[in-house]
Formats: sequence, structure tokens, C-alpha cells
Amino acid sequence: MDRAQKTELVSALKSTFSETSVVIVTRNLGMTVAQSTALRTKMREAGASYRVSKNKLARIAAEGTTYSSLTDLLVGPTALSTSTDPVAPAKVIVDFAKTNDKLEIVGGAMGDTVLDVEGVKALATLPSLDELRAKILGLVQAPATKIVQIVQAPGGQIARVLAAYAAKDGADAEAA
Repeated sequence: MDRAQKTELVSALKSTFSETSVVIVTRNLGMTVAQSTALRTKMREAGASYRVSKNKLARIAAEGTTYSSLTDLLVGPTALSTSTDPVAPAKVIVDFAKTNDKLEIVGGAMGDTVLDVEGVKALATLPSLDELRAKILGLVQAPATKIVQIVQAPGGQIARVLAAYAAKDGADAEAA
């Protein structure tokens, strides 16, 4: 890798650090290409990215960003998982690490806040942004649904009373 490629990689990582809300550092302990590809696919489906990077270049890119605290975690064969949704990469990494012992969670960061392994696992248990949006939408729609039911109830009651009178008048007419 020549100097121009390194400079380009550092600038790409720096822009990633400025746009992301979470960075999770993992250690690759001999994953196969198929396993790594499967992990990348799962990350992409979750709206996150998984990138193996040289530690020195990642340290240079992290300087001057809110993720400068990650430099202590960048030791050995590491990879960076990033996303604008702070929960998505944590869920994928934790689920993948349960079934694959060659992926070790080192830690991560949410801006200035450094996360240890337990912090990343706790982050994975939180609902994702889409789940939170669905819950909020349900809470917003619930009162509107109840208002419609309340407004429609008197009309339904009047219709039932009129139907009962009509049935009674019909029965009285048949009896006479």
C-alpha cells in the first residue's frame, strides 16, 4: 500500500468517524473468508458496516474526532463496525460472536463514551431505531383510534335503537 492509498484510507475512516454514532472494535482470531463475508452481509442488512483496518491508520483517522479514545483498543488484528444506528452493529456483532468463537468483542465507543465488552452487550439488548419508531408511532396512533371509536359509538347506539324500534313495529304490524 503506497502513501496515496494510505492517505485515502485515513480520510475515508475520518469521514466515517464523523458521520457515525457508534464504533465497535472486534478482534479477528482467524475467521475464514466465508465467515467474514457472512458477517459483512449481516452488517449490511442491518444498515451498518464492518471494516478491517490497519491499527496505525485507524489511530491517525481517530485523532481529532470524538472517537480518539478508541486508540487504546486498537491492538492486534482488529476490525471496526460502524453505523448511524447505535444498536444495529452491536446486535449483529453480539449475535455473531455467540455462534463464532473466532470473533472477539474488544469494546467500542459512542462519541466520547468508551464502551467495554459488557457495554457493547448491553447496547445490543436495546431496541433498534426502527423498533423505537414503530413503538412511538403506535403510541401516537392509539389516542386517535380511541377518539374515532368514541365518536362512532353514539351513532352505532342510535342505529341499534332505531333497528330495535323497527323490529318492534314490524312485529306489532304482523300481530295486528
